[in-house]
This record gives sequence, structure tokens and C-alpha cells, in this order.
Amino acid sequence: MAMLKPSLPGWKVQCIGDDIAWMRFDKEGRLRAINPEAGFFGVAPGTNTKTNPIAMSTCSKNTLFTNVAMTDDGGIFWEGMEKEVDRNIGITTWLGNRWKIGDEGKAAHPNSRFCTPADQCPIIHPKWEDPEGVPIDAIVFGGRRPEGVPLVYEATSWSHGVMIGASLKSETTAAAEFKAKLIMHDPMAMRPFMGYNFGDYLRHWLSMEQPGRRMPKIFHVNWFRLDDKGNFLWPGFGNNIRVIDWMCKRVDGEDVAKLSPVGLIPSKGSLNTEGLPRVDWDELFSLPKQYWQEDVRETKQFLDDQVGCDLPAEIREELEALQERVDSM
Repeated sequence: MAMLKPSLPGWKVQCIGDDIAWMRFDKEGRLRAINPEAGFFGVAPGTNTKTNPIAMSTCSKNTLFTNVAMTDDGGIFWEGMEKEVDRNIGITTWLGNRWKIGDEGKAAHPNSRFCTPADQCPIIHPKWEDPEGVPIDAIVFGGRRPEGVPLVYEATSWSHGVMIGASLKSETTAAAEFKAKLIMHDPMAMRPFMGYNFGDYLRHWLSMEQPGRRMPKIFHVNWFRLDDKGNFLWPGFGNNIRVIDWMCKRVDGEDVAKLSPVGLIPSKGSLNTEGLPRVDWDELFSLPKQYWQEDVRETKQFLDDQVGCDLPAEIREELEALQERVDSM
């Protein structure tokens, strides 16, 4: 999302940062954020001119690469660049072995990286280093969920949104410590950084809501849901602007959502799908009852095991209410 190239006309995306934000409320009660980093530290494999053209442009010069492969003409290569490099060119893998596109194995480490200055990004926002920061109207949690979880839904309250963040799960990637594709808990999308009392952390999030403060809306997105043949139900990439467009409508108070057991989902037809190949709306936003019953049960067990008596009462109440709604589907 940080370097999205929007497919909808009339939209312009500018980048503040791609990883970390420091947030605080200003004197008017508006949540604002700054980027404390000087650059981008991105996972290389899978990045190419189709999936992230802005990132490719950003790292085209003055960039450090770690554990990628090198081509014989002095260039770099990783999995995902097969259409951008001569298939016959010789390649030296990250392990120093000779290799060509089509050979067995991988040329780059799955977690190989590029490290590049942010000011090289062609869509960097002019206020990316402004100490006042930028206003935050929405917080978007996301997980790689191949089944069961809709494309987008909105929290019905701040405490409900905090519960969604605490319950976040995702299919593991090379950037995590797991190698197999498993659905793992990723609370607040910060599992690798959880080195403190998570109950206290959730209590801090809950305490942010105070009189006089303009609280951002909280959403959950899932670009990765699959159909029964293993194909993605949503085209993703630049078309994710269509989901952002819907979220912005909700921030502006537009009546384009309907209540579901898990939160507010787009009312049918409220998400702009014009120009896309056939989108199976009903499947994208379906909520399989048995799947969600098991998901809630497993989430409650995880939080009981990992947080126990430190889990804030508000989160327990939100989970109980979610379970009741799911059971009533």
C-alpha cells in the first residue's frame, strides 16, 4: 500500500514510509504519525515492475542488496524477476553457485533484501520528514488468509478494532521464523517484536480513546483469499485502491456498509469493480460459519495461553460477543 500505483482514475498515492510509524495525538485531538526511518528495507523476492513498480524504481540506484543473486553483466536478480532479465544470462546465486533461469533451486535467499534511501522514491510525500507528522484517519490491519476472511471489513468500535488487531493471523512468509505455510498468530502485525507484556500493550491501545479525541477507523483487509481451485479471488496490486476508495468513503461517513457478525462489510455494489474481470462478490465476502467458529475458539485459546489474566476485560468481552454473533449466523 505504501507504494501503490492506483488503477482508478482520479487517485494519487504519495509515500510517507513503508514500515514504521511513530504516532501521537496533537493538541486538537488528531492522531498524527511520523516516519522515523531514513529509507526502505524491503524483501526482494516477488518484487518486480508488475507487483511494485515504485519500489523497483526506488532501488534502481544507490542501493544495498543482501543475499540476492548477481547476473554476469553486473546486475541483480531474485525470484520474481524472470520476465525482466535475459533468460540465457549467467547468474551467480547468493551461495556463489552458477545458475540460470529455469534451473532447480532458488537464486536468491527467500528473505533477501534491498536497502535504499526514501528520498529516491518517485512518489515520496513532500512532508515525509515533517516533525508535525501527517493525520491518521484509518488504521488498516491485514493478514494473508487463504480462506474464510472477507476482502475488507470495518470495526464497529475502537475496542472491537483493538480486538481485531490482537486476533490478527497470517499465513507465514519468508520474513518470519517459520518455513512452512501455516496460519500463525501475528498480533497487531508485530509478532517478531513482541518482547513485552502484551496485555499491557493492548491496555495502552484501549486507553487511546478519550473524550475530545478524533479516533481513526479500524479496518481489516485480506487480499489473499483463494477459490476452491487455488486462484486468488481478488486481483490485488494497483486494484487495492478500490478497497482504499471504499474505506475513505466510510471515513467520510458514507452509508456504503452493512453489518455482519465480524464487522461492517461493503454493501453489495458499493466497492468499485468497474473494468475488472468477473469478481465473485458473494464468495469474497462470505463468512463460513464453521470456519469462524473454529477461528474464534482458537483465538480465545491463544490469548488465554499467551496473555492469560493480563488480557484486558474489554478484549475478552469483544471476543465473547463475536462468538455469540458467529454462533447465531
